[in-house]
Amino acid sequence: MVSLAALWLPILLAAVFVFIASSIIHMVLPYHRSSYRKIDNEDSVRAAIRASNPSPGLYNLPHCTHKDMNTPETKAKFAEGPVGHLIILPNGTVKLGKFLGLWFVFCLIVGLFSAYLAAHVINIGAPYRHVFSIIGTAAFLAYGVGGLANGIWKGIPWKMVLLEAFDGLIYALLTAGTFGWLWPR
Repeated sequence: MVSLAALWLPILLAAVFVFIASSIIHMVLPYHRSSYRKIDNEDSVRAAIRASNPSPGLYNLPHCTHKDMNTPETKAKFAEGPVGHLIILPNGTVKLGKFLGLWFVFCLIVGLFSAYLAAHVINIGAPYRHVFSIIGTAAFLAYGVGGLANGIWKGIPWKMVLLEAFDGLIYALLTAGTFGWLWPR
């Protein structure tokens, strides 16, 4: 059995490689540029939301409880629309550094849990392909599969969900390659 402490370098380097790849994907490559759309009367919508003074959080439109779902009033609201989810962040400029820092921590966590699994199922000196397949599967479950639930439950457009799953595949391959390369011999 491999100790988790012996895998600190692949955990760290995989997080760095994924962080760099995600930066390139989102800043250089064009395929995510159409993921978010603009509402035509954005200023009016922003003013209406601002007037209700919502605190940061996730909101449902129309909002209803399970008990209210089948009432004629709630059914009319759903038929009238819009139907959706609204995420409200704190006012002020977006602090990208915070998001990037949290993303890097997430990458470290994916590497840590992938390493934890691998340490229990892969022996010292295992061949590259074996390490690659186990780590790649674990990392893809975290980076690629988890986001599919957003298409199911939150109505995120499937094109966007699948592009994020594709990104997750790239991140998983980078993670798997890093662990395969640095696996203890």
